[in-house]
Amino acid sequence: MKEDDSAAKPQAVAGLKYTLDIEGKKYPWDEDTITVPQIRQLGGLPADQPVMEVDLHAGTERQLAEDEVVELRPGLGFSKKVSFKRGNQ
Repeated sequence: MKEDDSAAKPQAVAGLKYTLDIEGKKYPWDEDTITVPQIRQLGGLPADQPVMEVDLHAGTERQLAEDEVVELRPGLGFSKKVSFKRGNQ
């Protein structure tokens, strides 16, 4: 009998959800990555302002490139402590 290796992939876990914090509001997300345009659409962020990734643990911010893909970790309490917000012009 062949061993099923799909259990090692995070996407294969039933009910796996991600929680995104966009400007203080929590959004559920089902995929293990998100693009900057998807962050904009989900959070209603305007196209004329940069999207910032905020590392809440380290207290740092960085501007995301418009074509950047962000890898997510599941959950909220055990996830990487990041949030997203619009940048200042």
